Amino acid sequence: MSKAVYVATIEPNSGKSIVVLGLMRMLLGKTPKVGYFRPIIDDLEEGEIDNHINTVISHFELDINVKKTYAFTRSQVLKKYNKGKSGDIIDGIIEKYKKLEEKFDFILVEGTDFSDEGSIIEFDINVLIAKNLGIPAIIVSSAYEKSNAELIGNLKLAYDSFHAKDVDVIAIVANKVTHEKEVTLTTTLPKEFTNDEIEIVVIPQINSLINPTIKEIVKELDGKVLFGKEYLNNQAGSYGVGAMQLRNYLTHLKENSLVITPGDRADIILGALQANNSANYPKISGIILTGGIIPEEPILKLIEGVTPVVPIISVPNGTFSITNKIGSIKSKIYAENTQKINTSISTFEKYVDVDRLADKLITFTSDSITPSMFQYNLLKRALQHKKHIVLPEGLDERILRATSRLLALDVVEITLLGDKKKIQNKITELDIPFDYGKVNIISPVDSEHYDDYVQTFYELRKHKNVNMDIARDMMADVSYFGTMMIYKGHADGMVSGAIHTTQHTIRPALQFIKTKPDVQVVSSVFFMCLDDRVSVFGDCAINPNPNAAQLAEIAISSAESAQAFGIEPKIAMLSYSSGSSGKGIDVEKVREATMIVKEKRPDLKIEGPIQYDAAVDMKVGKSKLPDSEVAGQASVLIFPDLNTGNNTYKAVQRETGALAIGPMLQGLNKPVNDLSRGCTVDDVYNTVIITAIQAKGL
Repeated sequence: MSKAVYVATIEPNSGKSIVVLGLMRMLLGKTPKVGYFRPIIDDLEEGEIDNHINTVISHFELDINVKKTYAFTRSQVLKKYNKGKSGDIIDGIIEKYKKLEEKFDFILVEGTDFSDEGSIIEFDINVLIAKNLGIPAIIVSSAYEKSNAELIGNLKLAYDSFHAKDVDVIAIVANKVTHEKEVTLTTTLPKEFTNDEIEIVVIPQINSLINPTIKEIVKELDGKVLFGKEYLNNQAGSYGVGAMQLRNYLTHLKENSLVITPGDRADIILGALQANNSANYPKISGIILTGGIIPEEPILKLIEGVTPVVPIISVPNGTFSITNKIGSIKSKIYAENTQKINTSISTFEKYVDVDRLADKLITFTSDSITPSMFQYNLLKRALQHKKHIVLPEGLDERILRATSRLLALDVVEITLLGDKKKIQNKITELDIPFDYGKVNIISPVDSEHYDDYVQTFYELRKHKNVNMDIARDMMADVSYFGTMMIYKGHADGMVSGAIHTTQHTIRPALQFIKTKPDVQVVSSVFFMCLDDRVSVFGDCAINPNPNAAQLAEIAISSAESAQAFGIEPKIAMLSYSSGSSGKGIDVEKVREATMIVKEKRPDLKIEGPIQYDAAVDMKVGKSKLPDSEVAGQASVLIFPDLNTGNNTYKAVQRETGALAIGPMLQGLNKPVNDLSRGCTVDDVYNTVIITAIQAKGL
């Protein structure tokens, strides 16, 4: 089987970006080194980067030079064709591809976009490229404004063209399928393509991917941004002309409406902005001012004082022609529009059997697990059983941005705790794309469960002299309320700590979630995603100075966590000495803990005491402990105390750029995880996902 796949379409605006983004996410989760190649790209301005290439390389952080990701521009291809040098095109593409093939385990090849000029020969070129590269193809076609018969006819014609050139077609994708056609196509397409080796995929029309952003509209209309430049990634859900009186126009506003109005209609402009800030009207995505008319100075000054300001764009043409142009704009996906990228990936994974497709594409397995593979597997496992995670710090920007990302992927159900109006205002102020229909926002004291939670807490803690007044105060606290949601089965896990201390986060869990029956010590691990591997660090967040028995339990728990997350546990019990040479209280504690683990779990590979360099560097490890199964290849590193562990994980994270996922708490009956107060949006996102996996029982 090939080390690559060719994604081809038969028309413009097929939506093949969904397939490319979804495939890249899938491949990075299965293969350590994935490359990306576009044989032919659109013509570029000086210094410009092809949008497809920029989006894929930027989002997935691929280690690849942009100039090596394509062979020719469209105009170069047409010139060579006109001169009868078509052979030079294929030769040049093969040369570029083979250089990538030497560096990467697998290459995702994206076929051309169709344009008016040269589109007659374009499909034939794609077939010819796939044949000469010797790689299988995935064919994507859009069902938009087509009958089922037309769509099936186009797909069969494309399949026959590839098949006639001996190019294996491993998948047929019908994209942008309306709800009315979806059921019929799902039944009909497999009957038309009876080869069991072909994956048949039907992807419905996703409006949020079809609707253009304001940035795209500005570019298409050659508009001038007057206000709200930072909000250009807003998506226009619908559009309408503001020509009637304001009191009548307001009734026509819809969610994410794009307001189109002449530049001298100050009443419509100010009214739309005020409606955007009002809780009684839908949010608007932007305002287009037609006729090249700029509002007068007093109006501009008034707009400047209205926050937040949506994009306000001035365009030179009249209202009628501008409205028609906006209606014909075809949306694209840009690198900075992570909302669309995440939606594309989640859509692909929802409607494609990624495991079966991966089995057809990838014929080898890797002994190592890369950070991308690890994160992909986390997301995949969380998607299998959608869990409900409560986030008590609903006003924190990092929490809100991570929530937006999680909702776009539809990976978990989220409850945010805090004042609903303040949270909504914060979301608006930060211009965070947010699907309010997918999130619960709860103020503890206003919750329908508040009184029940108070009574439950009182019953659980009255032996500790808790009275009803104390119980009411505790349940008004977001950490206690969130933990009680888990206890009562109204949520599956909790993530907190962005603005609260570790103690504030986990104290409620220790009081009434409690530890598992066989656990004496609640501990934590970080999953340290280094360049070429993922290591488990424990305990770097909870236990200041564990004794030997506690250290042994931390090691066993960490090994079990590693194994549960797909990492073979090879445990290094870290100290300032390796082997039997060192003396002293601290090293003896580590030595004793190692012996306890060996007695309790003789099945585990463990070495200790051992120094960090001997644990992770094969050359050093073999020189110091030549007979060890762990030295030089440790995957689970257990630190002797919190001071050492916390400083080491932060040093590794900052100096190497490693992603530290966690801390993940071990030993509680139900998952509660603590964030660092210096956490990033990625930290929140990843911690929520591992909490969801914990909630399903690993």
